[in-house]
Amino acid sequence: MSESMEDKMPKVSGQILAERPAAPLLDENAVAARLGLSVRTLRNWRVRGVGPRFIRLSRRAVRYAQADVDAWLAARTVCSTSERERDDNA
Repeated sequence: MSESMEDKMPKVSGQILAERPAAPLLDENAVAARLGLSVRTLRNWRVRGVGPRFIRLSRRAVRYAQADVDAWLAARTVCSTSERERDDNA
């Protein structure tokens, strides 16, 4: 019995790591600067479960995939101020 390549790939929450984007990962300083926010705000959002999806590499190392940041921004794009907000982290 030979294992397929997928069987040998490490998984995170059921997702095969090879499926993650090959683009470089962004640290919290880069994401905070891009969004015009403080690093502390990003940290608070992670605790509350809001904000862009993130990748925890270790207890202290957190990174963001560019595609996840872009998707989060796209989901928050509105056409008018009368549109209802999707969550409370504005």
